[in-house]
Amino acid sequence: MSSKPEILVISEIPQAMIDTLECHFVVHRYWQPNAQTLLRERASAIRGALTRAAKGISTALIEQLPALEVIAGFGVGVDATDLDICRQRGIRVSNTPNVLNECVADTGLALMLAVTRKICEADRFTRAGEWEHGVFPGAWKMSGKRCGIVGMGNIGHDIAQRAAAFNMPIHYFSPREARNRRWQRHNSLTSLANAVDFLVLTLPGGATTQHIINREVLEALGPEGILVNIARGSVVDTGALIAVLQEGKLRGAGLDVFEEEPHIPPALRSLQNVVLLPHIASNTAETRQAMADLTINNLVSYFTQGKLLTPVV
Repeated sequence: MSSKPEILVISEIPQAMIDTLECHFVVHRYWQPNAQTLLRERASAIRGALTRAAKGISTALIEQLPALEVIAGFGVGVDATDLDICRQRGIRVSNTPNVLNECVADTGLALMLAVTRKICEADRFTRAGEWEHGVFPGAWKMSGKRCGIVGMGNIGHDIAQRAAAFNMPIHYFSPREARNRRWQRHNSLTSLANAVDFLVLTLPGGATTQHIINREVLEALGPEGILVNIARGSVVDTGALIAVLQEGKLRGAGLDVFEEEPHIPPALRSLQNVVLLPHIASNTAETRQAMADLTINNLVSYFTQGKLLTPVV
């Protein structure tokens, strides 16, 4: 084999990324049908792995790679990878923070507007020729409404800045205090939900935030409230969300992420006041290129200089 380090790419990525990786590494494609044969033959030589952050890398696979030294995540979240196992094994982990903040925040605002102004419903109405037979029902104004943000990290901050441009008072719930002291911090999710018209989720996934947005929080948001999730599907109790929407206890929702994605419950898909996106918040050409570059550069830096550019572990 080549003297280049061997790495395992977990899920399919653009060919341009593969081409660049192959300048530095021997690249093995785990998503292809010969994955098990590959592992039997090369597992002991594979030193690095690259995975989409939302997919992560299973603990079982980590255990099959005795020489694994580093995992580079394409994305921000690290909840799909067992970081405790990585720490025990001394495996380094990186992600791609900050380069996707703006596009994710843009998507959050797009979902807020789409639900409030019934953009997708109006599109369906127009395409079906219904305009020829009647007037589209009125929607709601977004400017001046109260915006609540769960998780005041970099993306939460960017959401708040965009919402403030719509003259929206900013409220939030977060372990960290916002950079803008004029924004109102709440000491509980129900307090936040009670105080706002929009609840925008930008918090991390994982066991500690599993179903943190439950029926109590959703009912506190109320029948004129709108939920927007650009975080992780796991943070919302999907059953509770469907129930409050069906019962008219929530005005609507804009969702980019789901608990069992790409599978979405039929009951959620059938609701006209819900806008559903296929986890595309960071999916712009510019941002995905920046993410790809940082993911690859993390691996190159590790194997040439012994350090990650954006380490998590």
